[in-house]
Amino acid sequence: FIFLYFPETHGITFRIQVNVKEWLDTDILLKLLFHLPVNYPSTLPDISVNSDQLTRAQCTDVKDKLLEQAKKHLSEPMVHDLILWIQQHLKHVIKQSAGVCNEKPALSKGASTEDGIWMLLLHLDHMRAKAKYVKTVEKWASDLRLTGRLMFMGKIILILLQGDRSNIKEYLILQKTSKVDVDSSGKKCRERMISVLCETKVQAQHKRFQMFEVKEYSTLDELQKEFEAAGLTTLFSEFVPPLLK
Repeated sequence: FIFLYFPETHGITFRIQVNVKEWLDTDILLKLLFHLPVNYPSTLPDISVNSDQLTRAQCTDVKDKLLEQAKKHLSEPMVHDLILWIQQHLKHVIKQSAGVCNEKPALSKGASTEDGIWMLLLHLDHMRAKAKYVKTVEKWASDLRLTGRLMFMGKIILILLQGDRSNIKEYLILQKTSKVDVDSSGKKCRERMISVLCETKVQAQHKRFQMFEVKEYSTLDELQKEFEAAGLTTLFSEFVPPLLK
């Protein structure tokens, strides 16, 4: 399945799902995202790889191999060739990364597991089609394994996300290029009034959210307590009060 988004000034984004069959009698569904900059193919595309059947390390290996192949096609159209290549060579790429994926997954206490965990705080100006918009954000967070909060307090709308940095970058591309809302005439439109307030690595004092939730707060104090409970007091103080001015 191919989904095309056409940003006005930021190039083209392709979301492609590739089903690679007959590998250890298991179908491998690769979720690929290609962001083609305006001067593509003279410039390499940004590539993101996700799969429920592969580990994060394996997805990274697939991405690295695709970028290696992309360099061989610089200055010529390459997306179709890259898709064909990974369909033919996925088995070999996974075998090469076997040494990594056979290690015990460090999901618990090792500091290395936090290397790729980042945090993103976004501010939205408004939501006209709120119900549809919320469902879309929830689906993106689920698909990209991101946790955090979609927070409403009066006219303030914030999205706080935690997860793998590459997935957060993919979320940003979706947020900026998809028709997630409607304009004043009711026509579907892209999000044009979004601000990235903060993008940073999760620190030891920050609490890791276990899921993504949509929450509404009746007062600024309630919203502040949410940030404080997550060890994000400084983040709140720096970015949220100015939004009230």
